[in-house]
Amino acid sequence: METQVATGSIANPVQFRDQDYVALLDACVKSGSLFSDPTFAPDQSSIGMPTDPDPKKEIKWLRPKEISANAVFVEDTTCTTDICQGQLGDCWLLAALSCLTMHPNLFVKVVPPNQSLTESYAGIFHFTFWQYGEWVEVVVDDRLPVRGGRLLFSYSCTRNEYWSALVEKAYAKLIGSYGSLKGGNISEAMEDFTGGIAYSLPVSSRTPRIMWKALSDALSRGSLLSCFIQASNYLEIGTVTAEGLVKGHAYAITDTDTVKKSAGEALLLRLRNPWGFVEYSGPWSDKSKDWDDVDAAEKKRIELKNSEDGEFWISAEDFSKLFGTVELCSVDPDPIVDEDTPTDPDSPAAPISSWTLSSHKGSWVSGSTAGGSCTYPRSFWKNPQFQLVLAEHDDDHAMTPEEKKVAENQKEKAKQCTVLVELLQKNRRKKDKVNFLHIAFHIYRLRGLCLDQSFFSSQQPVGSSGKYQPLRAVWREVRLDPGNYVILASTYSPNQPAEFFLRVYSKTGNNLGYRRGWVMSMPPVLAEDRKRVQKTFDEMAGPKDYQLPLETCRQLIFGEETGGRSSLTREQTEPVLASLRSLQSIFFKFDQDSSGTMSPFELSLALQAARVQCDGQVIQLLWERFGSGEPHLPFHGFVACVTRLRKLFGMSTHTHAHS
Repeated sequence: METQVATGSIANPVQFRDQDYVALLDACVKSGSLFSDPTFAPDQSSIGMPTDPDPKKEIKWLRPKEISANAVFVEDTTCTTDICQGQLGDCWLLAALSCLTMHPNLFVKVVPPNQSLTESYAGIFHFTFWQYGEWVEVVVDDRLPVRGGRLLFSYSCTRNEYWSALVEKAYAKLIGSYGSLKGGNISEAMEDFTGGIAYSLPVSSRTPRIMWKALSDALSRGSLLSCFIQASNYLEIGTVTAEGLVKGHAYAITDTDTVKKSAGEALLLRLRNPWGFVEYSGPWSDKSKDWDDVDAAEKKRIELKNSEDGEFWISAEDFSKLFGTVELCSVDPDPIVDEDTPTDPDSPAAPISSWTLSSHKGSWVSGSTAGGSCTYPRSFWKNPQFQLVLAEHDDDHAMTPEEKKVAENQKEKAKQCTVLVELLQKNRRKKDKVNFLHIAFHIYRLRGLCLDQSFFSSQQPVGSSGKYQPLRAVWREVRLDPGNYVILASTYSPNQPAEFFLRVYSKTGNNLGYRRGWVMSMPPVLAEDRKRVQKTFDEMAGPKDYQLPLETCRQLIFGEETGGRSSLTREQTEPVLASLRSLQSIFFKFDQDSSGTMSPFELSLALQAARVQCDGQVIQLLWERFGSGEPHLPFHGFVACVTRLRKLFGMSTHTHAHS
């Protein structure tokens, strides 16, 4: 029997804009025509930046063979020098692409093989990128923006190789335009090229030797590595230091090696500037005298090139002095370097262990689930919540012998589970600007079932991503005792609509689920209410004006079993009027500004007080139905809303129902 390959896997990626590469290629080959992509036109909308009024700077869109007669897709092999940055601030993307060329097994996922400018050429190419839990296939034609006879954006050092320019075009199409790629964090591109988890490591957190060993291990396990010198202000970005290094600029770390010299050995790292020029000029750089002390065979072994190609070697000591941050992207969570325990440089790499990945797509909806940070206690608890059940501990946490001794004395610590959580905000690159919201997640130990406002006001989180940051993704590895937890995802300010993706890696046996609210039955009738209602009904039997529109009264009557009548008996009126009285007091309590109306956040609190608890999606639907699209809900709308819910859920069960 044929097994179904999951949609969104690398073997069966989602087709971006519903474009089927194989079908489009076949159609072009049969008709003998070159593909022209109708969804990413060769015009200014795809460039995504203002037009230059100078006619000499006009952009033409040409196919590779129209730019250079000897154009090829890949010449010999793909390597770091195939990628040079053009007139676009996307070093973050191209540095990640340079890292990717060092891992052929990862590279073929992004750049599928058997693509050529000669064999079955039809002007069409396809590339695959990871997007929030799915692999997405992007089809492009090969018309590239050219100015003055040269590629405007990414190009190869050899000038006749085009795979990198086409990857850049496909990614620009996926994100929106070339302009959407201006400025970014390298971790974004690393994750989109691998589906791995990217994170930052301060260079100063390790001694040079231990940092060199950690980076060597990470490279050998297929991690993508990059580094940069933090610019202290905006004006410093792009300035070149005395050693020839560019501040605020992403460099790829492409290799590490130990070079023998007459007096011992040197620990070196190989870096690459995506510009393809402007190289480091300090010790161990291309023209450095340090190489005079190294055997010719050693120089040949590490392929030392004295050419201005943006690639150079640097010693571990100088790297630690000059660079501030390393960005790592591990395809499996295990290679992550534990912040607290620097590995012994001579110890073998930790064994690979089994992880379970749970992921969920969600959204922050204005007035509903976009509750903001805990500085907004009345709405923070309305943020999307995800239940994490840690059923068993993991014993295989990589520990040094010294740590094991400590752990034996602390049995409790050994019982903990390692959990890795990442929250990504989706689709925040629009045209020529990046609009990342400040995001974070918080993890709470679950006590009881009802996570209401008071729970989050009284409980401290047991883990979080740290301060709110305007990054595409925030990430943290935490150690927790076995038990039930809730992960709450939020933006800093409330009412900021956005979509997000949450993924949690945990050891086998643990799982993640989306918490949904439940609806409870209506409150009991109090004895004093019963007497008051009986007296009122006896005195005023007949229609009762409770300052409600006729339609709401009809809904109240509809909510009762009247046997087809349009009026209520005394017995039926008791609970209805008691409920109205209760709803009126609840409404006044939560209408805190005494406006006579409610906001969506006030509605969710008021519904909970009325013993009707719903999740954010239901609140959103209720608001659209009973709020009629207005920003505030009057009392009669609140009554109608509760009545409809009680009727609805009274039909299914009198205890509770999942919404």
